[in-house]
Amino acid sequence: MEANRRADGIVPGRLEAEDYASNFADLHPPLDPHEAAVEADRCYFCYDAPCIQACPTSIDIPLFIRQIATGNPSGSAKTILESNIMGGMCARVCPTETLCEEVCVRNDAEEKPVRIGELQRYATDHLLTTGGQPFSRGAATGKSVAVVGGGPAGLACAHELARHGHDVVVHEAREKLGGLNEYGIAAYKTVDGFAQREVDFILSIGGIEVKIGSRLGATVTLDELASDHDAVFLAMGMGGTGALGLEGEDAPGIADAVDYISELRQADDLSSLPVGRRVVVIGGGMTAVDIAVQSKKLGAEEVTMVYRRGADRMNASPFEQDLAQTNGVGIRHWAAPTGFETEGGKVSGVTFEYLEPNEDGRLAGTGQTYTLQADQVFKAIGQSFVAEHVAEHGVELERGRIKVTEDRKTSRHGVWAGGDCVSGGEDLTVASVADGKAAALSIHRFLTGA
Repeated sequence: MEANRRADGIVPGRLEAEDYASNFADLHPPLDPHEAAVEADRCYFCYDAPCIQACPTSIDIPLFIRQIATGNPSGSAKTILESNIMGGMCARVCPTETLCEEVCVRNDAEEKPVRIGELQRYATDHLLTTGGQPFSRGAATGKSVAVVGGGPAGLACAHELARHGHDVVVHEAREKLGGLNEYGIAAYKTVDGFAQREVDFILSIGGIEVKIGSRLGATVTLDELASDHDAVFLAMGMGGTGALGLEGEDAPGIADAVDYISELRQADDLSSLPVGRRVVVIGGGMTAVDIAVQSKKLGAEEVTMVYRRGADRMNASPFEQDLAQTNGVGIRHWAAPTGFETEGGKVSGVTFEYLEPNEDGRLAGTGQTYTLQADQVFKAIGQSFVAEHVAEHGVELERGRIKVTEDRKTSRHGVWAGGDCVSGGEDLTVASVADGKAAALSIHRFLTGA
């Protein structure tokens, strides 16, 4: 195995078998009942709690923490799920340090904030483990809604519509529901198949039909869905991947980070995944950190992230940046790739030019360059929305994504949209869930005249 560890090139099995399990163990092991009770007692149960305002789904955080403190984790979970049906996953992946925990009043006393995310996970895990769907399907209305996309926005919308008695058909292009929760989040953040367990929990309310392999523009059109249903909710996410536009970008060894993370998440045997010895990641967001840290955990010897601006402008939160560095990932700033070096037909390095902001804040090259050796390069420069299958059917776009009103209506009558595919989307699971629920309530009013 040592030969693989030191070998150049992209090879599988860089680590001993037992190393993979420990490297990809749960990032935040769950609290036990005693730990949860102690942490819940730290909450001041603020009347006008700023943490609620900071939560995109407006969970009543003081209430659910008080329920934990009084020994009622099932009731706590219902409080959470009433606002956010994907509260279990959000407890694992939300950047709580920049949302609810950032505004915790404990910070004012120069103390650590209440560990809201971990308490949320404690409660929702308890409910999912003990079983039971705390919500029931409403009386049938005879109305049907098509949901395009089975990610967080689509599932949240479908569940809320089912609660109101509407029939829902979810069209999902991939083999599994869950969207980025299933395919795009680092494996150490959601272990033991949690993404699918949460999907099964959501579907257990009933009234939700799922069509796997149904892709808008390929197997079905928006016009067909609008004709067959009383309303349509678009939640396709971001299907396109960003390109650098550099010569040699298609050389072997250069890949899109989202594609590799998807492969990793679906792998039964992590030792079968090939990884380079020297890995370069281009980008500064959450996906860049996820691929960088996972490359290190797969056995890469050197992993370097390169971002075009400073640390304060990175989309990855400070916690995620610290996570990368504590896992041995180097982060370089103020540089952009200008070209790739190849050897034997494969990538062998990336050349970067130093950047600096000019007077109006735009970035400009300095003419100074450096080259990082690499046998594997990941592009984590963002995704794009594939718009043609909605734009050609009367849905207006804004900045390359779907334009929606406050209640997620599109420009086409009877069609709503939410999640990453809409203009102004925050690219967060919790924000997508909020979109899905808001759209569902708007659709319900539309269908019932309420």
